Amino acid sequence: MPKISTKGIQMPESPIRKLVPFAENAEKKGKNVYYLNIGQPDIKTPQVALDAIKGITLETLAYSRSEGSESYRTKIAEYYGRNDISVNHDDIIVTTGGSEALLFAFGSIMDKDDEIIIPEPFYANYNGFSTSSGVKVVPVISKIEDNFALPAIEEFEKLITSKTKAILICNPGNPTGYLYSKEEIQKLAEIVKKHDLFLIADEVYREFVYDGISHFSILEEPSLSEHAIVIDSVSKRYSMCGARIGYLVSKNREVISTALKFAQARLSPPTLAQIASEAALDTPQTYFDEVIDEYVSRRNLLIEELQKIPGVKVAKPNGAFYCIAELPVKNSDDFARWLLEEFDFENNTVMVAPAAGFYSTEGVGKNQIRIAYVLKEESLRTAVKVLAEALKVYKD
Repeated sequence: MPKISTKGIQMPESPIRKLVPFAENAEKKGKNVYYLNIGQPDIKTPQVALDAIKGITLETLAYSRSEGSESYRTKIAEYYGRNDISVNHDDIIVTTGGSEALLFAFGSIMDKDDEIIIPEPFYANYNGFSTSSGVKVVPVISKIEDNFALPAIEEFEKLITSKTKAILICNPGNPTGYLYSKEEIQKLAEIVKKHDLFLIADEVYREFVYDGISHFSILEEPSLSEHAIVIDSVSKRYSMCGARIGYLVSKNREVISTALKFAQARLSPPTLAQIASEAALDTPQTYFDEVIDEYVSRRNLLIEELQKIPGVKVAKPNGAFYCIAELPVKNSDDFARWLLEEFDFENNTVMVAPAAGFYSTEGVGKNQIRIAYVLKEESLRTAVKVLAEALKVYKD
């Protein structure tokens, strides 16, 4: 019998999606499942984006340029300009989601067995992207006791070797919701310049920042012009996850020209989705103001209710729409499966993402879960009540 590749065997399962069959079975049994596991916003997509598709007059749905249409990239550059980030359209490559942008970045700057340092917990698919690129993730642990702040720079220094090519951060963070400060970005800038590394920032949640705090992009740090690579996406900003449009942004001309070769190999990003995404850039500010207010209310309710549960520890996020909660259980994978297979409270149960999958250090995060607060407040309140009742009766 033909054999599967070693790389294929090593590809990690998604901690976010692997419990889907259990949730589907729970629903078949008549249970109501509250989905706290995945960052699929329930916010409506801006009407201007939907109208652009409805009003389409194309007679041929043709390829676009490999780097994305010039009109779209020009409008993206204008969007950044409005946010005090100076780039032009030639600094941007449109990709099939932020995922492809990360794959292009990895392929452009790293060879097989090279290393990338990532503060953990981190977006679980970074493990998958690294495996598919033949790259080794070197984790530096951030802790719930510190609200998942940037680890000490000395911890990064200890991990840098001749194989290290980059540091990757998600800002604001998935799964923690942590927002890196300008001072923390500047500390990272110093270390990547000192060791001649790239700094990759996944900034897809840059619009989702709370409590009057401002997002500071690595592209705003002048000294990083040759080191900075930003990953961005329309998925969360405009609640357009299904569009699968993202982009890679860098002022380093060699990075862009190399990434373009990867873009040419897959021909082009989807044309219709680019049209919708370009139109989405005309979304009025009131849309974002309302979305931010909604997420702040949801976050406040979620944190307040979680803190009432005995034995639960939770870090308060300042961005994105996730938080990490530490539970009084030994193994959150087992607990999450039990919730779907065996438990309900008033015919309700919840689906959460076990947090061990957001770490690459073996054994870390086994008693933690990630919660995505993408449900309305009433649903969130019920979901946390179900979680509280479950913890009263669960036995490891």
